[in-house]
Amino acid sequence: LQQRTPIPLETLRPGYWPLWLGLGLLYLCIQLPWRWQSTIGHGIGRLIYRIAGKRRQIANTNLRLCFPTLSDVEREQLLREHFKYVGLAVIESGLSWWGNPARLPKLGKITGMQHLEKALQRGKGVILLTGHMTSTDLGGKILGIALMDTDHPIQAMYKPAHNVLINTMMVRGRELQARRLFKHRDIRSFIRGLQENLPSWYAPDQDFGLKQSVFTDFFGVPTATLTTTARIAAKTGAAVVPYFPIRLDRNQGFEIRILPEWKNYPSGDDVIDARRVNAAIEKVVQEFPAQYLWMHRRFKTRPEGLTPVY
Repeated sequence: LQQRTPIPLETLRPGYWPLWLGLGLLYLCIQLPWRWQSTIGHGIGRLIYRIAGKRRQIANTNLRLCFPTLSDVEREQLLREHFKYVGLAVIESGLSWWGNPARLPKLGKITGMQHLEKALQRGKGVILLTGHMTSTDLGGKILGIALMDTDHPIQAMYKPAHNVLINTMMVRGRELQARRLFKHRDIRSFIRGLQENLPSWYAPDQDFGLKQSVFTDFFGVPTATLTTTARIAAKTGAAVVPYFPIRLDRNQGFEIRILPEWKNYPSGDDVIDARRVNAAIEKVVQEFPAQYLWMHRRFKTRPEGLTPVY
């Protein structure tokens, strides 16, 4: 496993002190009993709902586009439930950064591990295809711990956070159980890990424009969707195995759901392959709609002739 990233000296400047205080409170929070952590997470979610007006508007727009049959009251209820999970995600991030690796696996059950093991037997690596669920950090951590002492520790792609301190904590937390972390534009590292027969975490459900994307539906909305999944699978021969971290009701912990390897993928048609990615994410989101990260501008790039939605 890789060496831990050092904490930058610049984060010791006074401008970072309020954030250090918040991180200290988060660290104290994760020492509390699980139910207390959940209660605090709900409170954080309600606070974020009130103060994050721009993100609330983006999430509401996404829900309106993806669930057009919901009434205003139903959509508002789903929006508030989503922010509850966003608040819980803050607590879960703290757990993924500083939680005891011996205790964290007790919070989650991994279902379908046999699908991953079977795909790894091919020897060409596995693309662990997922979407940005609110439990992404902790779910990935639990899976990473399960694979840490095997011949196939996980590697993960990430998009750097804008804040240096938050980014450092995120990277330091993830790299403890990872063979390699690499930035989202570092395709070479992605491919190298697959050639080493590593399971490689990858979530392509963000809008990076049309340079490496095609338009295909996501919940019936024309969406700029990356073709990277199919291109890398074709180049390396890697298996594509969808997986999704799900928070269970009534504080029962998490399910890390691993699904069977995709057959006949890629097909050679970029639009069909991109649609298959979106359809896999849709299916889980339809089951757990409040747990998808609706706050990012998924529909930022629009087909010619359609008006912007944000």
